[in-house]
Amino acid sequence: MRTQDFDFYLPNHLIAQHPTAQRNASRLLHLDGATGKLADQLFLDLPSYFSVGDLLIFNDTRVIKARLFGQKRTGGAAEVLIERVLDEHHAMAHIRASRAPKIGGELILAEHIKVEVLGRINDLFHLKFHHEIPIFNLLEKHGHLPLPPYITHNADSQDETRYQTVYAKHAGAVAAPTAGLHFDEAMLAKLKNQGVQIAYVTLHVGAGTFQPVKADNIAEHKMHSECYMIPPETATLVKNTRKAGRKITAVGTTALRALESAMQEDVIKAGGNETNIFITPGYKFKVVDRLLTNFHLPKSTLLMLVSAFAGFEHIKMAYQHAIQEQYRFFSYGDAMLLEKQT
Repeated sequence: MRTQDFDFYLPNHLIAQHPTAQRNASRLLHLDGATGKLADQLFLDLPSYFSVGDLLIFNDTRVIKARLFGQKRTGGAAEVLIERVLDEHHAMAHIRASRAPKIGGELILAEHIKVEVLGRINDLFHLKFHHEIPIFNLLEKHGHLPLPPYITHNADSQDETRYQTVYAKHAGAVAAPTAGLHFDEAMLAKLKNQGVQIAYVTLHVGAGTFQPVKADNIAEHKMHSECYMIPPETATLVKNTRKAGRKITAVGTTALRALESAMQEDVIKAGGNETNIFITPGYKFKVVDRLLTNFHLPKSTLLMLVSAFAGFEHIKMAYQHAIQEQYRFFSYGDAMLLEKQT
């Protein structure tokens, strides 16, 4: 398939710039991948789609304040976006500057943090922070929340709360697993009281999630790599839920990618690993029956993933319907519940 097949026109006013007043106040578009039938709902209607014994799996990554501002030692402004923290003093990062820093060069970030450029792998720079305080602590004190490029305002106190899921636990993401932003504690409690099982995986979302596919042929696109962790209790719940014939729902494409990556010989393998899985139409899903997700960018790998899940023509029709009905798009936008195409 061609990248152009996944393009669509989206009016700017449908790109949500701010969250709804309440987390659960968004709309919900239900798409049956088997029939293509659509239903306009509210997110508050979500529990009605679940039965006792069904399993909901969330990504509990926590967004870090990954953006730092400063300058090169030789002069010139520099903006650093931490992609991955390697240890207390080393990280991989994107750097925006008038000229890319040289290997061995130095940056001064947040006016006093000395950072050495050790190397470069493709678009990422290997950085060493010459500071006694660990990187995560430095970011929390001096960093800025990295809102997506289509959100035009600088992150404020509301974003620091709302661009984070209520169950966020493990720090490491530079973008939120946005399908989970709709859930509040009351919704989670209602689902549990209804007999729905809740489980977690961790996948640290990278900045590559916002990058459009540039290759004309989607098969030529190289997917970015991300770290994930499957807890043993989640692997056990997946096994038992499948055995019982109940439905497994991934909350977000990141949870789905972690689960599908961890499936080996028809068994979910617990533990940590990296994935660069690129899911496109024709992929055979092994774990997930349903996907809760937001509306994705044109020509993006995530739009290709949902097209694989619910059907290319069904997703195309659903997006046209969403635009016509004035749904809100992207990170702070409305939600979709997709039933897998059979």
